[in-house]
Amino acid sequence: MPLGTLDRDPPPFFRQGPSALTKLAVCSAFALLLMVSDARFKVMQPLRTALAAGLYPVQWLALQPLAAAGQLSAYFSTLATAETVQEEARRKLSTQSLRANQVDQLELENQRLRKLLDLSARLDTNFRAAQVIYDAADPYTRKVIIDRGQLHRVALGSPVLDESGVIGQVTRVYPLTSEVTLITDRDHAIPVLNARTGARGVAFGDTSSYADALELRYMAANADVAVGDLLTTSGVDGIYPPGLPVARVEKVERKVDAVFARIYCVPLGLVSGAGHVIVLDPLGDKIPARPQPEPSVVTPKAKGAKP
Repeated sequence: MPLGTLDRDPPPFFRQGPSALTKLAVCSAFALLLMVSDARFKVMQPLRTALAAGLYPVQWLALQPLAAAGQLSAYFSTLATAETVQEEARRKLSTQSLRANQVDQLELENQRLRKLLDLSARLDTNFRAAQVIYDAADPYTRKVIIDRGQLHRVALGSPVLDESGVIGQVTRVYPLTSEVTLITDRDHAIPVLNARTGARGVAFGDTSSYADALELRYMAANADVAVGDLLTTSGVDGIYPPGLPVARVEKVERKVDAVFARIYCVPLGLVSGAGHVIVLDPLGDKIPARPQPEPSVVTPKAKGAKP
């Protein structure tokens, strides 16, 4: 081989076929042909279907961890949402139940106030409304505290009524509050009148046999008293106006060897559950004072008159 001349062809061992540019052109033309053929004649649809069917298990396996994580997250999210909704439902139910109880209580209180107004309209004496604050601390007595006192012109001995009848009498008066001894207290007594027979008697508080009861004492064993008789205030004590309902006869016991009958009565007033009451002025304020006897006039004796 003469100098200066070299064979630029690669040896057979290193031959690589067509050039890269040629391969690019051929592949581009083939790809364009496939795209046009697929767009026009759907020639690649069977191959695409076969590849999709063959790769579906691989895709399903690859998506399982993601699907499991999504389901787990959705479960906890749903559980938290359900607990929140349940708690909200319980809260609303509790609120509605409380409101329903308040509505029932307000309706009952409204009915009692209406009856109290009807009763006060029939009274011909001065009165003032009051509210029971709490029961007295002494467990051996039956007393309550009301929110009216000396500043509200409450007098000692004033009768106290609710919408059903007499419940007690003011026994202590403070500047802003007063203590009311209920008619069921063992130390309380109230003169009563049997509305059926007109017989008078005295009802004492009695809790030995019945809770919140009265006993009509010192009635003869043969006295005309029957179960169901209505007892009202007689007005002879100068405290309670006559005709106020007090109690109803519940039980009559007569024994042959006893002089007096044992008569148990149930108070008509709500002595254990009164909320609003009216306080009357004592009847004694209206009773005129007993006239004083006129002093006897001693006339001087005439002189010489015989004794």
